[in-house]
Amino acid sequence: MRTIKAGAKSAEVYYLNELLAKLKYSVIVSDYFGTATDKAVKDFQSNNNLVVDGVVGLKTWSALLEKSKNSFSSNSKLLSEQNLIDFSNQFNLELAVVKAVNEVESNGKGFLIDGRPKILFEGHIFWRELEKRGINPRSYLNSNNQDILFENYTKKYYVGGTAEYTRLEKARNLGQDKKIKDAANSSASWGLFQIMGFNALSIGYKSVDEFVEKMNQNEGEHLKAFGLFLEKNNLISLLRNKNWASFALKYNGPAYKTNKYDEKLMRAYQKYL
Repeated sequence: MRTIKAGAKSAEVYYLNELLAKLKYSVIVSDYFGTATDKAVKDFQSNNNLVVDGVVGLKTWSALLEKSKNSFSSNSKLLSEQNLIDFSNQFNLELAVVKAVNEVESNGKGFLIDGRPKILFEGHIFWRELEKRGINPRSYLNSNNQDILFENYTKKYYVGGTAEYTRLEKARNLGQDKKIKDAANSSASWGLFQIMGFNALSIGYKSVDEFVEKMNQNEGEHLKAFGLFLEKNNLISLLRNKNWASFALKYNGPAYKTNKYDEKLMRAYQKYL
């Protein structure tokens, strides 16, 4: 594991926050090493005879993993080299291109430490998905549901990690209508490439339930969904031509320039040649 400290933003930080949350620390499970994470790390170090410096290096990682022995670790669900080779053959892409896209566009790990696929629930999407199914979201508005049902986008209610499933279950159980459950599952992003559930039917799944079932299987299925999404949105040809800027614009949006996604893709590609 890489050494990380306050201010870092990476997949390792997400895993650190997962471990801290499992140990009952009050942190938001995200990829940012903020004040709450720093405080939790220092408390953990203090309680485990470690140097209290807020730096998560070999010793702190070792202690955290020892305290979280029951964390999910099955390699059977993880993306393999063969998955990437199959993907490159299916879409007639260079393997180096596939590896570059996987490195830059995946979020590091598709499963939580309890073995469930990583999700992020979007309350404003839930609002729209209910409306699409002829259900008035306003009829379900109350103080108990404000964290899962709202009209406009906000990051305010993100909690990350396993706690996102608490939000998802709350949305699924808003009523007995199957349409509500489908709307809830459609309102979360799923797995390694965070494909939104509302894409399920348009990219070739028979139902939202089938999509969710596949996302629970392994990261290979996450990659398949990603490929279907790229194909549906005419992004494969951009990868074949290594048109990094156009691909980043269509996949990541206008903010790709700020985050330099095109440059990251190009550097990753060159690394895998």
